[in-house]
Amino acid sequence: MKYVFVTGGVVSSLGKGITAASLGRLLKARGYRVSLQKMDPYYNIDPGMLSPLMRGEAFITDDGAPADHDLGHYERFLDTQLRGGASVSTGKIHLAIMDMERRGAYRGGTIQMVPHVTDEIKRRIVGAARDADSDIAIVEIGGTVGDMEGAPFLEAIRQMRWDYPEGDCCFVHVTLLPTVGAEREIKTKPTQHSVKTLRSIGIQPDFVVCRTDVAISDEARGKISLFCNVPAGHVIAVPDAPVLYEAPLLMEAEGFAQKTLAHLRLPAGEPRLDAWRAMVDRAKSAARTLRVGLVGKYVEIHDAYVSAAEALRHAGYARGAAIDIRWISAGDIERDPDGPGSALQGLDAILAPSGHGRSGAEGIIQTAIWAHERGVPYLAIGYGMHMTVVAAARTLLGRPLANSTQANPDTPDPVVRVPKDRQERLGEGSRGSDRARLGGQDLLLSGNGKLTACYGGAREVRERHDNRYEVNPAYVPPLAEKGVRFPAMEKHEGYIEAIERPDHPFYVGVIYHPEFLSRPDRPHPLFDAFIAAALSGADG
Repeated sequence: MKYVFVTGGVVSSLGKGITAASLGRLLKARGYRVSLQKMDPYYNIDPGMLSPLMRGEAFITDDGAPADHDLGHYERFLDTQLRGGASVSTGKIHLAIMDMERRGAYRGGTIQMVPHVTDEIKRRIVGAARDADSDIAIVEIGGTVGDMEGAPFLEAIRQMRWDYPEGDCCFVHVTLLPTVGAEREIKTKPTQHSVKTLRSIGIQPDFVVCRTDVAISDEARGKISLFCNVPAGHVIAVPDAPVLYEAPLLMEAEGFAQKTLAHLRLPAGEPRLDAWRAMVDRAKSAARTLRVGLVGKYVEIHDAYVSAAEALRHAGYARGAAIDIRWISAGDIERDPDGPGSALQGLDAILAPSGHGRSGAEGIIQTAIWAHERGVPYLAIGYGMHMTVVAAARTLLGRPLANSTQANPDTPDPVVRVPKDRQERLGEGSRGSDRARLGGQDLLLSGNGKLTACYGGAREVRERHDNRYEVNPAYVPPLAEKGVRFPAMEKHEGYIEAIERPDHPFYVGVIYHPEFLSRPDRPHPLFDAFIAAALSGADG
């Protein structure tokens, strides 16, 4: 087993996750089995309880673990499915240690950061790599060097350098190269100080990956090499790119993967990147642009919907279209006295993604009604699907107070609610990992409508879930009598999974999260059909 540890410095949100995912893509292109893992220093057990406005979306793995959204990048770049063990937080580490202490595993000994916390971190790293049956494990350490909460993780990986033979561990440090003045002179001092901090805790980086928006001069590269104690060829420049998925190609041009494999004492070989290059070329040469409105609750933070946004772009790549995402607040729509038209007019398609709580619910309901009345291609996911069913009940069944109990617990028409068996099992106030159906589940498709057509006529598919509230089956027959279709059900417990309106070019809502399975070179079929309908409507 070989290990590559990715750390960051200077500022947060530099793209450590993209760096790790891109390197993984390049190593996989050379035939290696690669696993990725994210270490988050926060004390929460997982992001499932965190506000999307704080940490972005909670990505859901197939085995039902809420995880940092970087795992979505890992899966998209490597076209793989990760397990819950790929997401580790300080909270998980400390919970495991406390559980062992309560069981007497430490035999009355004093628990300390070293060796107990660091040993648990190392155990998680080695265990996840072994479970993934990988040749090379890439481990990203969240936060930046010097953060107090990240110290145990950095100490653990420092130890791993000496736990394994020389050449088994590689350290990659990602930093920012800012520019100043009208001449945009590159400043290397922040990188020097970041590496100095890293070295002060005993970690010498083998590579320094520099994020910049200008070309790095030989002089700057030499200065970083000299003061950071790395070969000049190990200073990897990664400039900003118009297409996210160009990052692996930029790193390949720098010889990053080949040099990493040399450090790990593994043969490099030639990478298979032709299909990836073709995908990037299609993305950069899109002949037309589609305006897609993303009507959500957390649009102030785009990372709250990063998987949905990327899934839209993937479908655009396949169809030769650039996707211009218009980020529209559902709360603004419900507060607009003139209705949703001012925000939605001129869009080629509308996506209503996931969410939680009361705020913005009426805005999404208004959006669903508006899109149906005007024939605008419409796709709803999770919470968006719930409000779409509510919109149908209000307009077709004459139930103006119909709602989800999540938005109005006292609604006389609970079209969406927590199933009674789940309430009895968990309690209405339960939260966290108990609150929902999580992870991959099998669905049965019926009929010959748009949803079934999206899947090529398949009668059984597997999709990922994160939903506690479900469509109330009591409202299904009366809605079906009005022409509404419910073309998918969960295989074992029969929960309603989808809604579609046949009197519309494309009007589909799904309770699951197809965006988690979309890939840049293979868009999810539901998003592909959605963008195809938008293009058809724009042509018409």
